[in-house]
Amino acid sequence: MERHILVVLPHPDDEAFGVSGTLAMHLGQGSEVTYACLTLGEMGRNMGIPPFANRVTLPVIRKQELEASCSAIGIQDLRMLGFHDKMIEFEDKAQLDGSIEALIKELNPSLVITFHPTLSVHPDHDACGAAVIRTIGRMPADRRPTVHCMAFANNHEQEIGKPDIINDVKGFLNQKMASIQAHKSQFQAAELLGNKKLSDLEIQARFGTERFWTYRFA
Repeated sequence: MERHILVVLPHPDDEAFGVSGTLAMHLGQGSEVTYACLTLGEMGRNMGIPPFANRVTLPVIRKQELEASCSAIGIQDLRMLGFHDKMIEFEDKAQLDGSIEALIKELNPSLVITFHPTLSVHPDHDACGAAVIRTIGRMPADRRPTVHCMAFANNHEQEIGKPDIINDVKGFLNQKMASIQAHKSQFQAAELLGNKKLSDLEIQARFGTERFWTYRFA
């Protein structure tokens, strides 16, 4: 069992598809979980279908959706760090790394989950992962928490091989689907599931496994 898991991701909804089932599983085993979300996704293009948000109201709505997602997963410790959406790569590295370092010092996590620093498609994803790796890489090797990365660029397995962590989260699909559906401004049932209702087996096949790569520090 992991003693304390720190999740560091840049946007509300980043947790939903890739890690929500894993977090629900760990919480069920008695682990503590802290989710540090760098931004409120205030520059997101989706406003709901039909639109119910606008550029002014979107940050508040996405904050509420993030809180609902965390509630669905069972996360009680949510930290919103207040960085700017679509700007993580341009943030002052000392400030960004310092905010992550402060959380690590406070929480002393046994596991940190983030995005891979070069294979996660969105610039914010990569920059978030890079900040986590920089920060933990400066720690003495015998004090570093384990780091599990999510990766999904087209060439990711060619670059880093198969995932070494494959979690079967079929027993936690209620929490995972509720986490995804909490982000109503970003995902609609029709977009998520298609025009026909998926069977339980189809849902399990599509959402029942979560994959991670353990980061190997040089």
